[in-house]
Amino acid sequence: MKSIVPTKAKFIHDIYSFMHVIILILSLFLVISISIDTFNNIPFQTESSYLKVQLLICAIFLFDFFLEFFLANKKWKYLKTHFLFFIISIPYLNIIDYYHITLSEEMKYFVRFIPLVRGGYALAIIVGRFTKSKVTSLFVSYLTMLLATVYFSSLLFFSIEQGINPGIKEYSDSLWWAFMNVTTVGSNIYAVSIAGKILSVVLAALGMMMFPIFTVYITSVVQKVNNSGAQKE
Repeated sequence: MKSIVPTKAKFIHDIYSFMHVIILILSLFLVISISIDTFNNIPFQTESSYLKVQLLICAIFLFDFFLEFFLANKKWKYLKTHFLFFIISIPYLNIIDYYHITLSEEMKYFVRFIPLVRGGYALAIIVGRFTKSKVTSLFVSYLTMLLATVYFSSLLFFSIEQGINPGIKEYSDSLWWAFMNVTTVGSNIYAVSIAGKILSVVLAALGMMMFPIFTVYITSVVQKVNNSGAQKE
């Protein structure tokens, strides 16, 4: 007799899946918006339309957090393991604008990326569901997060260093810098600003932490192929 998934559990699973897709779509919208504004040097901090859009998106992120908290069987455990999602869903830009808090342009630009962490988590979950192996799922999730981090870092570096760094003439230079730093090889482009130097260190550290996962994945695939060949023999 086939096991039947309880109606409540299936309903909760469907709700989670639906909200993850919504969060991913909204995050992609933010990524596109940030990219267009960066390439066109649009001062998004002064645009009331952007602030309204980000406020709406953060409100949906917060709604998702409290919905999952309400549906969770072990609420305290959910709160301890997912509290970070609440922190990154707060519309900090709107708070800064409302209270007229003075921050540097670099900090304001960085704050703009905070809600995208929530979207990165949703993307990792959705991508992981398309893979059968847990190792492959982990590898694809980490690879997706790594590429997203490189792209966001290149945008931030381009925004910070453009005009003060002679090595950054166009966005492709910033993208090259990001890829070379995350591989820990280094680039012929050096950061000029303090924020740029911090990004260089962060990317190099991220690369050292994440690239061993590639080794683990390749080793797992080779062992799987060898075991498959041995069974056939």
